[in-house]
Amino acid sequence: MSDLLVRNVPEAVVDDLKRRAAGNRRSLQAEILTILEEAVEEGRRRERFFETADEFRTKLAQTGRQFSDSIDLIREDRQR
Repeated sequence: MSDLLVRNVPEAVVDDLKRRAAGNRRSLQAEILTILEEAVEEGRRRERFFETADEFRTKLAQTGRQFSDSIDLIREDRQR
């Protein structure tokens, strides 16, 4: 495992992190590691989502079908 050093963290941020860690019954280090892991995982989920959406768009384009603009459909629906 690697070590990270973060300098010049505002006291208010450190205090909030300590409160959050205590509330989650973790050490400050464990809390910060959890926050970092969650942030990285969120980024990975976002990347997977966009990859899946791109694959879906590619498959739709390969069908050769024409799709109407959803804006027109929404306007039509609202006018009813």
